[in-house]
Amino acid sequence: MIKNILLVFLLITSLAISAQRTNSSPYSFFGIGEEFNPVTAEQSAMGGIGVAFSHYKYLNFTNPAAYADLRYTTYSFGVLNNELTIDNGSEVQSTNSTSLSYFALAFPLGSKAGMSFGIQPISSVGYSLVNETLDASGGITERSIFSGEGGVSRVYTSFGIKIFKKLSIGFEADYSFGNIENSITNQIAGISLSTKYKESTIVRGGALTLGAQYKKVLKKDLVLSTGATLKMGNDLKVTGDEYLYSLTFTNVGNEFGRDTISQSSVSGNYKLPLKATLGVGLGETDKWYVGVEYENQEAIETTGFLNTTNAPYKYSESNRISLGGYYLPKINSISSYWHRVTYRAGVRLEKTGLLVDGSGLNTNFTQVNDFGMSFGLGLPLRQLSTVNMGFEFGKRGTTNNNLIQENYFNFRLSLSLTDTQWFQKRKID
Repeated sequence: MIKNILLVFLLITSLAISAQRTNSSPYSFFGIGEEFNPVTAEQSAMGGIGVAFSHYKYLNFTNPAAYADLRYTTYSFGVLNNELTIDNGSEVQSTNSTSLSYFALAFPLGSKAGMSFGIQPISSVGYSLVNETLDASGGITERSIFSGEGGVSRVYTSFGIKIFKKLSIGFEADYSFGNIENSITNQIAGISLSTKYKESTIVRGGALTLGAQYKKVLKKDLVLSTGATLKMGNDLKVTGDEYLYSLTFTNVGNEFGRDTISQSSVSGNYKLPLKATLGVGLGETDKWYVGVEYENQEAIETTGFLNTTNAPYKYSESNRISLGGYYLPKINSISSYWHRVTYRAGVRLEKTGLLVDGSGLNTNFTQVNDFGMSFGLGLPLRQLSTVNMGFEFGKRGTTNNNLIQENYFNFRLSLSLTDTQWFQKRKID
């Protein structure tokens, strides 16, 4: 069994490394791409909460201390389908993309500890933007094509242990890696030769997260839970090369005949400050739960060729507040399958920390905010395994200051397989 699980894990890991998510968001142009919080499909359906939540069979990507309550081996993978509508105030476009969102394995270590490891993307780049200059008659005199692809993933290992009856602590170590390619192609009417600037970079960096959870039984089965995590400040090192070369295009639009004009190495760092998350929740295990959490991080700093001093974007303090929970009518119902289904819902408001100037003067920056509402279902399979579905509607950005507003619909699907036989002593006759 263990060998089979590890084989599947390695296979999916290799696929995730070679097939980064294709993203259509113009905001993925900035930094290391469109960043997203690592959450399970279950957490996403509850507005992304998880710092104060723990369960005997569910994974938790927010707080490693939650694995102290894990009692069964669970391996899970999830996929994400993103439908995006892009509005610049005068034109609307729609796109669609599907990607693997995570693959993870978690298992208990005795009765007071547990751990998990896995892989998941943390950012994606995938945009294609065209800027055209017109003459008095409406003809195109100059065209600039901005495009990018790639992204960053992370591998992690988490450990949680109960040090007192009510208090659990944990830590998580992760390593981020990825490749990003950005390019700008310039074409001038009447000139057959075009120029292209390309930037190919490699992103690497590690991080450490500390977590804690405290639970208190108020009366009968009613439990008050609190949680906190600190993701320590870390650097993402970016190295690579930049090229400037000439080219022509065939009649069908393919590039042809490149002559390198210049080539040089580039390097820089994303300095990620301490990220703190606090949360509180109330509920009864396998009946209902409601929680709220707040996350805050100071502005990202950039060095080297990544410095944003004279760029059309910069970073500020980011924060997020989420509210969500679940309801399970009757976990052991015999008369109705739908009474055994877990119903989840949540809402999320996020200030991303990205400031963009759409005027081109680098003096009038607008904050990019993100708002989402979500709900989902946990459909039970045999034993303790579940199929989890999550639906999220949201809006990111604005059409003010020549920016872009994105309306998105995310559909998340995950399979959580729970094995009740792992780490149990077998009797031999």
